[in-house]
Formats: sequence, C-alpha cells, structure tokens
Amino acid sequence: MSERDLLARSLAAVWHPCTQMKHHERVPLLAIARGEGPWLEDTAGRRFLDGISSWWTNLFGHCNPRINAALQDQLGRLEHAMLAGFTHEPVVALSERLSARTEGHLGHAFYASDGASATEIALKMSQHYWRNCGQPGKNRFLCLEGSYHGETVGALAVTDVAIFREAYAPLVRPAATVASPDARRAEPGETGADVARRAADQLEVTLARAHREIAALIVEPLIQGASGMVMYDPEYLRQARALCDRYGVHLIADEIAVGFGRSGSFFAYRQAGIRPDLLCLSKGISGGYLPLSTVLCTEDIYRAFYDDALGRAFLHSHSYTGNALACRAALAVLDIFDEDAVLDANRERARWMGEYAGELLAGRPVRHLRQRGMILAFDVAGADRDFPARYFAAGLDQGVLLRPIGETVYLMPPYVLDRALTRELVARAVRALDASLPPG
Repeated sequence: MSERDLLARSLAAVWHPCTQMKHHERVPLLAIARGEGPWLEDTAGRRFLDGISSWWTNLFGHCNPRINAALQDQLGRLEHAMLAGFTHEPVVALSERLSARTEGHLGHAFYASDGASATEIALKMSQHYWRNCGQPGKNRFLCLEGSYHGETVGALAVTDVAIFREAYAPLVRPAATVASPDARRAEPGETGADVARRAADQLEVTLARAHREIAALIVEPLIQGASGMVMYDPEYLRQARALCDRYGVHLIADEIAVGFGRSGSFFAYRQAGIRPDLLCLSKGISGGYLPLSTVLCTEDIYRAFYDDALGRAFLHSHSYTGNALACRAALAVLDIFDEDAVLDANRERARWMGEYAGELLAGRPVRHLRQRGMILAFDVAGADRDFPARYFAAGLDQGVLLRPIGETVYLMPPYVLDRALTRELVARAVRALDASLPPG
C-alpha cells in the first residue's frame, strides 16, 4: 500500500484519539512502518527519535529482541484464556513478581487492559471496601488540582483537566480537589518541601471536615503528567500517607505513567518511604507492546471482599483480564530490569539528559527546567495557544517525536539511549524550540 493510500484510508476509517480530525486537512498523519530501538521509521523511510516513548509506554525500545522472543515462545503455548474460573502461569508469575517489588505489602493483583480501567478498578475497590465494612457513606474521592487519571467516566471524576472533563460533565460525579504541591509555586526562600507541607495543610483541612464521606485520595506520585509534568517533593506523599491513616482514608498511588523506573526508582512512591493501599500500573508494564494494567492492593482490602456472599465480591470484569501474551511481555520487562541493572544505568542517562539540557537551553526563553529520573521538562516563556502544534511539527522536521503539553516541553525517552543519542535527543529538542518560537 502506498503512503498516500494508507493516509487517505486512515483518515476515512480511523477516528484517532484526543484529536480534532478536521486538523488533519492541513496537518498530515505520520504513517509509521517500523520501529527499532529508540527509532520510529515512516513509510517514506524518514527516522524519528521517539522522545516520549510512544505516549510513555515504551521502556526498552521498539522491537526489543528479548520481549519479541518471550512473545514468540508464548504464542506457541497460550494466547488467552478467560480468568474467571481459570488461571495460567504467566498471570500467576507476574502477580507474584509485582507483589515482591512491593515487599509483599500489596499482595493481590486485579487485571485490566489500560490505565483508565485501572483507575476505575481502584476507585470501585475502595468504595466497595467501605461498603463491605459497614460504612457505605464513604463513597467520595479526593484528587489533586491538575490531576489526570484517565478519560472513562469514573476516571474523569478524579481528573482535573478541564478539556477532558467539561465535555462530559453531565455524566461525571466529580471528586473534590485539593491543592497541588507543585514545586514551581515556591515563594522566595521556600523549598519544594515547604510547598508540599502547605498543600498537605489544605489536605488536612479537607479530611478533617469530610473524612466520613471520603473513600480515598488518589495521587500521581511525584509527577503529575498530563497537567504539564508538574513535579513535587516526596514530603507531600509522607504527609498524605499520615493524614490518610489518621482519618481512615485509602491512599491510591496512580503510577500508570511514573512506575517502572520513570521517576528514578522502580515505583515512585518508594522515594517517600511510604506504602499506598492501592497501586495502579499500566503503560510501561508491558514495555509498550500490549495493553495491560493492574491494581495491586493490601491484604486488608482483599479480605473485606472474601466471603460466601456474591454481593460482597468485587463485581468487575474485563474479557481480556490477565491476557497471557500481555503478561508474558510484562514478565520479559521484569527480566530486563532484573538482569541489566536498569535503574543504575538510568541514573547515568538522567544525568546526561540534565547536563545537556542545562547546557543547550542556555539563553533560550525557558523557565522551571526540572527533572525527576528519566523525565525532564521545561516551560517556554511566552508560548501561545498554537505553540504545541508548531513545536510538534518542528520536532518532526528535526527527526524527533515530542508533544508539548501547553507551554511545557518534556522528554521521556526509552531506556536505551547511549550518551551520544542522549545529547542528540536534547539537541534536536532545542533546535525544534528555536524553530517554533515567534520571530524576535
């Protein structure tokens, strides 16, 4: 099929996500033919550095030989079997290994296929827990200002990004929002930890007033992704954990985007020395190969559902829950973490990325250059509404895939860049910035 035919047929038949389709009358789709390592190649043979890991999913590069081999082996064994009343080795092994990564604190895994579904599961699980415990009035939720937890109806309730929530407001029972601990809000002389404590003070006021009706607080640990890579001090998580304990509220850690090493530790919450009650995982869990998500929960939550009565069971299901191929991909991802000292190598990659950004961005109209592990971001002073589209196009011209969020440019590459490619990624990002700024 020619590139022209592929693009025309895609526009006619495929409704693309988070996209105003009319824009593609003037901005063509990019037809991807293949990928290898950090590179994507289109049907015309142009190569692009995947600077955002294909919407934050790809950990170890495209067409990774080890993940490929695991999937090929699994294809000869079992592709899928329903998980209601059945089980299989990949889902058991994955559940055990993920639990081990939490030191066994979160010992039960419930599976779905995407991040928003994981959010829905965690919210329903928390609310149903309190119902089973004789407190049905605890059925509301708290989220942070600017939070993003998915776009299904339940997940939208705890998503505080207006463009996602307002269109579907009649369907949504919104959560209450509390202040974000965004470190950029520091007053002169303040640290990020000071901002975190101020935000936690507001959280305490809300919990003291309404804890009898609040089931859970949901947070994106350390980095609020879709609101512009908002980064905050681990002190907020410590304070939030203590307050949730004091007021009898679950703490849900949404690590859909920041888990699996993105923040610098395998799970971001570990940097605060705390443990959540529920942990949502997706995106990088399968290395960007197959749709998979899971929610890990404590023994206390699991036991509240363990009963003879069906009405006390967790009443949620997905046809592809615990898909064997997806679980096998996730096991291959964990194998790479175990065998390659990935987190140690990422510390070097993160250091290179930060050094080159500081050097190459000097003199540009940027502010709040910030980094947490393998995520680096900066805000562009004076960016207008059309800046993200201009920058995206300029990036493609430079052979790099980057998608700003409003005024925020961010880099979140796969964990396969060497020093030279890390510098090349930053250099292309800066050249795209130069090309997309207004003259003068």
